[in-house]
Amino acid sequence: MDTPDSGKLEAARALQLRLDGAKLHIVQDQNKFDTLQSALAKDPGLISDGVAGTTDPAIVAVEVASQIAFLRNLKFQYLEQKAKDQYIKTIVSDEAPNINVEDNELLRIENDRKKEVLSAAKARLAEKYSDVRTLAPLVEQDYNRARALTQEASTLESKILDARLTLTRLRQAHPHPRLTIPAANAQLDAQVTEMQELDDELQQTNARVDDVKERVKAGAREVERLRVERADLEKKVKAGQDEVQDGRVVGLYDWYTASLALYRTLISLETSHFESENELHLSYAVKPSGTGERKSVSIQLLFVPNSRQLADAHVEGLLEDIGDVVGAHVQANDVPGLIAAVLARARASA
Repeated sequence: MDTPDSGKLEAARALQLRLDGAKLHIVQDQNKFDTLQSALAKDPGLISDGVAGTTDPAIVAVEVASQIAFLRNLKFQYLEQKAKDQYIKTIVSDEAPNINVEDNELLRIENDRKKEVLSAAKARLAEKYSDVRTLAPLVEQDYNRARALTQEASTLESKILDARLTLTRLRQAHPHPRLTIPAANAQLDAQVTEMQELDDELQQTNARVDDVKERVKAGAREVERLRVERADLEKKVKAGQDEVQDGRVVGLYDWYTASLALYRTLISLETSHFESENELHLSYAVKPSGTGERKSVSIQLLFVPNSRQLADAHVEGLLEDIGDVVGAHVQANDVPGLIAAVLARARASA
């Protein structure tokens, strides 16, 4: 698989091979330098004994300067002794040497030429030293950079191999058909739609829970009211028992209460209470034909004050309009007929 990363990897390998093939001797020279430096640190006199090596540049400069001075002094003494020897040999010799001005001039010219050659050699040596001092840091920087690039190339090669191995494992773990981007987007859209539906269902459930809570609270209030009413009735019954000597009163009261509860069950009456002196609210649980769920039908009866004359009626819980039925029974002051007609309509509605 030809990719730009493969090209860079090949270039890094080629650079590493070139560095390995080049005879730079940097590592060997560094080991040799460390060995000599440790030896010189133990015995600084080795420099004077002619052992090649360097320690502190300032110490090396001082040692070199002292050796140069020593060699110059030695050269001067050698030339001086040589001149004395030649002078003595010339004096004690039987034949005087033939030395003229031309010979001296030739010697001077030869000396000048040798001085020029020596000066040129010293200049080239100084230039070489300067080049070494200038290029040594650059070479070290290039070497460090090349070594860092080599290490980076090795690291990248290892990472590439790891990535390829991971990709192979993923392909083995997830065979075809794999999940594509369009399929993932479609699945995401389906999940979003499902989440919206679940959110709507959650809201409806919360609304039903709130409704049930309200109904439970209303039932608790009704139970509390019935408890108070029962306590009042028990007080009244006890007072009646004290006033009336007939023992059948309690039994008749229980019979009447049971009969009233049975009658309410038979006519599907759930609740009945007075909102005011002339307003009665009735609530029925009617089961329409063809369905299994009961629905609540509320009837509000409004009477003329201080009379039994029906003034108006309101029906809630029916889908159809029964205003004509309500009006006819209100005019006839027929409360039982109105309730029967409303319940019959409620049971007949689908």
